[in-house]
Amino acid sequence: MAVRLAEAGKRVLLVEAGKGHKDVRSRVPALMSGIVHTPDFDWMYSAEPDPSVGGRPDVWPAGKRLGGGSAINGMMFIRGHSYDYDRWAELGAKGWDYHSVLPFFRRMEDNERGSDDYRGTGGPIAVSEVRSRYAVTGDWIAAVQQAGYPRSPDLNGEHNEGVDLIQLSQRNGLRSSTAAGYLQKKPKTLEIMLEVKVLRIEMQDGRACGVTVQRGESSETITANDGVVLSAGALNSPRLLMLSGIGPAAHLRDHGVDVVLDAPGVGQNLQEHPGVHLVNEVSAHTLNDDSRGLAGVKSLARFLFGRSGALTTGIGHAQAFVKSRADLPAPNLQLAFSAFAFDVTPTGNLELRAESSVSTFIALTRPESRGEVLLGSSDPDAPPVIRHQLIGEEDDALQLVEGLEIARRIMAQPALVGQVTAEVRPGMDASGVDRLMPYVRAATIPMYHPVGTVRMGAADDADAVLTPDCRVKGVEGLWVADASIMPTIPQGNTNATAIMIGERASDLVLKALKG
Repeated sequence: MAVRLAEAGKRVLLVEAGKGHKDVRSRVPALMSGIVHTPDFDWMYSAEPDPSVGGRPDVWPAGKRLGGGSAINGMMFIRGHSYDYDRWAELGAKGWDYHSVLPFFRRMEDNERGSDDYRGTGGPIAVSEVRSRYAVTGDWIAAVQQAGYPRSPDLNGEHNEGVDLIQLSQRNGLRSSTAAGYLQKKPKTLEIMLEVKVLRIEMQDGRACGVTVQRGESSETITANDGVVLSAGALNSPRLLMLSGIGPAAHLRDHGVDVVLDAPGVGQNLQEHPGVHLVNEVSAHTLNDDSRGLAGVKSLARFLFGRSGALTTGIGHAQAFVKSRADLPAPNLQLAFSAFAFDVTPTGNLELRAESSVSTFIALTRPESRGEVLLGSSDPDAPPVIRHQLIGEEDDALQLVEGLEIARRIMAQPALVGQVTAEVRPGMDASGVDRLMPYVRAATIPMYHPVGTVRMGAADDADAVLTPDCRVKGVEGLWVADASIMPTIPQGNTNATAIMIGERASDLVLKALKG
């Protein structure tokens, strides 16, 4: 968004609390497991204990680098389903239906598959094919079709259902974060401050007039001529609004924050994709085999000299969007297949399994469960309070059980059955709803896709924080543009949708400034 505003001639200051985006650990795709849950890259917020998963307090990542979540994520490029955006419009976010947002998806893309009515080329975000290819991935795609699901020619194109290879936010085998993409040609009118923390948004006479920031031990207030755009993500945007006096009045007073605007929807409507793993040992060659010994040396050589192989891997290699219930308007399950599998160490870290293994991650695309983000303190250094039950709604858990059963049925198809040697998790002794439900209750994790905490909606919707033009209701010159504005969570990974929001919101802000 900062780049698009600057390209239009606006003088823009981009304030980033983290460091830059060129660190090799962020650029090399396979190193992502070493930067998530690492303080130099990730805010590492701890959620409140979640009773729906046995009282476990999950860590919720939030990008702490230029480029935000796109600097640390699994690089899966998914737009969601056309149904999601039409639903946004039905809920009051006029102008955000699929037909209206499609041009902005196309504008951001430089897609290896080329340009058509749905896909774009020449944009700042590279969308590439998987460069870490394993035969078992193609066998899984065939097995999905044998299980009765269609082959989609492009899950980001006209057909948002079925099975296809995963597309990645990569260029030439390297991560294509928003910073790497949009800052290739940095406009002269864009200035970037790194390692500078925003403490609050300043307002005067009902208008956002600047921000107070902290650089090292000193703080200063920076004046904005036209306004302020908040793009801190679904966990930090509501926190900064509340620290600035915009939020539920009683909650702000409880923490000694002067109320500028009573906005009860700030921090509410938190949504997240819950998911659970099916892990199988196989006789096929997988990335687990390419990570050790001489094979590991060969993988390094393939990356250095050909920008291909195991070190270019994203978090998944193929995926399917399917329905477990025929009467649904859109797929309720995302099955993401990886030609590798991890074990969790006693310290909670991920470690590639020693055995040749594959994993299928089953995620619920449209959970009913809702949570909230609150202030823990008026101290700007205090982390947000995150309260959310991943599978707090019984039917959400039941749909994950249905997804596990579908994933198992795929692994038993002719294309794969001869290669599967064991089921590691949950294990074949867990069969049927009664035995799979305890596994779902214990093993469900967040997909790191928080959205919805500063949602947009109709002007007369009391719980909507923003109007459909991304402006904070009741304040002039203050906009929000990130995953927090989504009314509902879209199908699949959310980064592409967040980038689209920045593209569309930049046009809306420029229109407002001209008006």
